[in-house]
Amino acid sequence: MNQYFATVARGLEPFVVQELEQLGAADVQPGFCGASFRGDRTLLYKVNLWARLPFRILLRLSEFDCTNGEELFAGVQKIDWRQYLTPEQTLAVTATGKTAALNHTHFTSLQVKNAVVQQQMDRVGYRSDVDTHEPDVRINAHIHKGKATISLDSSGDSLHRRGYRPAVGAAPLKESLASALIQMSGWEPAQAFFDPLCGSGTLPLEAALRSLRVAPGLFRERFGFETWLDFDEALWDDMLNEAEDRQREDLPAFVGGSDGNPNVIIQAHSNAQKCGIEHLVEFQQRELAEVEAPTSSGIVMCNPPYGERLGKDIDLGAFYKLLGTVLKQRFKGWTAYVLSGNKKLSSNIGLKSASRTEVYNGALRCQLMKYEIF
Repeated sequence: MNQYFATVARGLEPFVVQELEQLGAADVQPGFCGASFRGDRTLLYKVNLWARLPFRILLRLSEFDCTNGEELFAGVQKIDWRQYLTPEQTLAVTATGKTAALNHTHFTSLQVKNAVVQQQMDRVGYRSDVDTHEPDVRINAHIHKGKATISLDSSGDSLHRRGYRPAVGAAPLKESLASALIQMSGWEPAQAFFDPLCGSGTLPLEAALRSLRVAPGLFRERFGFETWLDFDEALWDDMLNEAEDRQREDLPAFVGGSDGNPNVIIQAHSNAQKCGIEHLVEFQQRELAEVEAPTSSGIVMCNPPYGERLGKDIDLGAFYKLLGTVLKQRFKGWTAYVLSGNKKLSSNIGLKSASRTEVYNGALRCQLMKYEIF
């Protein structure tokens, strides 16, 4: 069994643990911005294909004491890179973390690269080229508390980039965060799901894809492990075919959204079309003041502007007050979830929250507020 680490947005560690365990991972342990787990190659492929919350799935190769560049170089050279990389393949190195002596990630990544290619030169007389965009093998070096952890990145591009969303609004939620919010709400596919401020449609689309049992990795063109030396193409093809066979054809309940901006509704339709579910998810151009509940009950979830990238030119206090009024008057019987990065603004909603959960939207600390509408 191999040791893996799934990286995730800060604050979502308990939820990625839950997701990994549901996918069959063993010995799942939460860590900072992620969770470690154990499993075989099949599990590695499965998590990349099915997990909705992580950014990357790393295969741990080695961990060793490391306080400076010399120790880093020596530790990396102790790994037999012939198992993972040939000189004909390209490589790239990503570095995170630091020590007093290793306080620049560019230097750290350069040391790791130099150690790898020097080993190749010593053994076969030629070396791998560097390709920072689409390398055959991406190495991850993490420096923390005097330790270096060297891993292979099995995912390639971040897993939050599903591949279905070429069109986005000015301040879109990452797909992985949208999916995490839905998971945190406890929403079930038998319930209606509605976003009255849907933008380019990320929340409704993630809900619909969950309901339809569509694996998030099916939209991606490539995963990092597909160019590894031990890539099992037959296993991967079987897994893709099985994922496609598991999909539902219809949604058991309403899923949709609305927005007052006609341009972002066009984007939402485009993204739904890219998913192949435009005929199932309902998007409408509608100002917030005109929004009506599409069914008698369900989950209503939204990410209103909080003045960071959107909303600086409008009276956000009045906007939040209107949101609270619409929820109170037109969504009786629903449970509402509002993500906000501005406590002062959220107080204008005028409803008593049943709970507040801290969530990070990028580097911005936010709260997911739950309201029971009676």
